Amino acid sequence: MLNSLSGRLVILTTVFVMLAEVLIFVPSIARFREDYLMNRLERAQIASLALLADDMIDRELEAELLENAGVFNVVLRRDQVRQLMLSSELPQPISQTYDMRNNNAAVLIRDALTRFVASENQVIRVIGAPVRDAGLLIEITMDTDPLRAAMIDYGIRILILSAVISIFTAFLLFLAMRALLLKPIKGVVGHMQNYAAAPEDARRIIAPTAGVTELREAEEALQTLETDLTQALRQKERLAQLGSAVSKISHDLRNILTTAQLFTDRIEMSEDPAVKRMAPKLVGSITRAVHLCESTLAFGKAAEPSPTLTLLPLADLVEEVIESERLAVGEFDASFSCDVPAGMSVRADPEQLYRVLANLVRNARQALIAKGAPGEISVTGREDEAAWWIDVMDTGPGLPPKAQEHLFTPFQGGASKGGSGLGLAISAELIKGHGGTLELAMTGSNGTCFTICLPKGDGTLSMDAKAEQHDRIFG
Repeated sequence: MLNSLSGRLVILTTVFVMLAEVLIFVPSIARFREDYLMNRLERAQIASLALLADDMIDRELEAELLENAGVFNVVLRRDQVRQLMLSSELPQPISQTYDMRNNNAAVLIRDALTRFVASENQVIRVIGAPVRDAGLLIEITMDTDPLRAAMIDYGIRILILSAVISIFTAFLLFLAMRALLLKPIKGVVGHMQNYAAAPEDARRIIAPTAGVTELREAEEALQTLETDLTQALRQKERLAQLGSAVSKISHDLRNILTTAQLFTDRIEMSEDPAVKRMAPKLVGSITRAVHLCESTLAFGKAAEPSPTLTLLPLADLVEEVIESERLAVGEFDASFSCDVPAGMSVRADPEQLYRVLANLVRNARQALIAKGAPGEISVTGREDEAAWWIDVMDTGPGLPPKAQEHLFTPFQGGASKGGSGLGLAISAELIKGHGGTLELAMTGSNGTCFTICLPKGDGTLSMDAKAEQHDRIFG
């Protein structure tokens, strides 16, 4: 109970109301003391007036009047004459005198607190103005024990009343907070627990119903979070199913390609010059397809295989990619160019870099075909002290805004209609495995350029290389 929000709310409310009552108690007790003393002055005045009505009273009646007034002596000043109206023997000397005619609030509070804590009985003189102008001044002497006892009794009653008010207020506030805040919060917690049991079920997504603005904002934020998470889980499930299907297809396709590879061994023995010229390329394509199937199977089990880095001539690899794409162009008017220095070698995995370049060049070819006008695809290479740089550029129509927004996101970054968006995502992952980056350098109506950066040295880009890459991409 004490650790709950409602329990702490009740306790804090009670404490705060009690503190407020304490602040009220101090001036209240001062006011009570003032009223008490003024009451004694009025009683003494009434007793004095009784004496004036009958100038001769016996000692017994005088003692009774003083006892009823609660005083020892009464002095009344009338017509500039100071008269001792009633008197009795003082038990002890007068210790203090209080003038009730010109006291301010601070003085009254100070005197009240002093009398409240002082336990010793004293005889005090109290001076005041008679009521209804029945004289110029009235003085009384009295002891302080009855005053202090009355103040304590009044204080206890005030504290009890304050406690009752505090508890009652806290209980009402608890009921209000329970209805307006605690119950909706428990409802949100219940929705969260219900959703956590089956986050794939869209029916369990919370529907905002709170009337409190802050709670409704929290429910709306939770609704957005749950919606995004449900969609992500569904996509993850579809990706898992797709990965399972691809693994099965790759397994069967690998067996088929292995059989085809055996036939290509016999084709290589042919004496036909055209067959001899085409056979190595066919063998290389089938071998590459077999490796791709094996890599796909490995990807289905874990992550993309780590690259086997070796120094390889970049120009030869680029020419091989371009020649394969020339065959796919057919009768479409597209030109390919390779601007790579003859002696330039890069440290990379040959198969993985071939896949990346083939994907980029293939995307460029598809962009030109989509444009429906002749164009050019160029692959250029250069190097500096920090890295090797490879640019794949085309003169196509450029990437649409949606493709740019999710460029390297699987199933969302497809540049062509009907594309899956896997090619660029896989290519970026492969280059990242080399310690490098694949970035979109520029795109527009004049064409698109992708830049590959492969670091030298320990496989990480230096700060200068990163700055140069940033300048190349963002100008």
